[in-house]
Amino acid sequence: MDFKIEHTWDGFPVTHEPVLVRLSPGDRGVMMEVSAPFFNDPPDPLGEPGKPFNELWDYEVVEAFFLNDRTEQYLEVELCPHGQHLVLFLSGRRNVWKQGLALSFQVSRGETKWEGKTCLPWCYFPPNVTKFNSFAIHGSKDKRHYEALYPVPQHELQQGQKPDFHLLEYFKPFNFNTLFGEEWKQPESDLWLIEKPDI
Repeated sequence: MDFKIEHTWDGFPVTHEPVLVRLSPGDRGVMMEVSAPFFNDPPDPLGEPGKPFNELWDYEVVEAFFLNDRTEQYLEVELCPHGQHLVLFLSGRRNVWKQGLALSFQVSRGETKWEGKTCLPWCYFPPNVTKFNSFAIHGSKDKRHYEALYPVPQHELQQGQKPDFHLLEYFKPFNFNTLFGEEWKQPESDLWLIEKPDI
């Protein structure tokens, strides 16, 4: 499944080659691949590559959100072209209860493009994922760009509205059976059975 992030968060076309997010069957999980322009802005967050980095959303990132829209439980995955990552479990809008989980994440980076690849284990997904959205962020200060696979429709924008990637009502239907076949059932996750905040 390929997803191209072709719009800004508020529905305008992006002015560069769109970020591509690809989801495919992986070993005991879902393979997530990113192919994106490399802006190098902001610069490297200086966290160790391959390790979680808190508040990675302040840097150059591509993000994927997997939502159960009935329970509002969702997984947020953030990948940075410099090799850092951040995995968040949320229960209710913006309510993080677990973060900084391990991820095997490989990055290759050229002067103008980067590619990243990771396998998201089934235990990271909330039960019964039904919706999806993906985002990309780059740039600094007033040149910060926020892009969305499924943006806020322009006719619904409020005056002075700011980018917010947790507007779950704009996520679109998503079904893992498209990847794994009609008979497939999402494996249960021990991590989501008992929500125990650890932050």
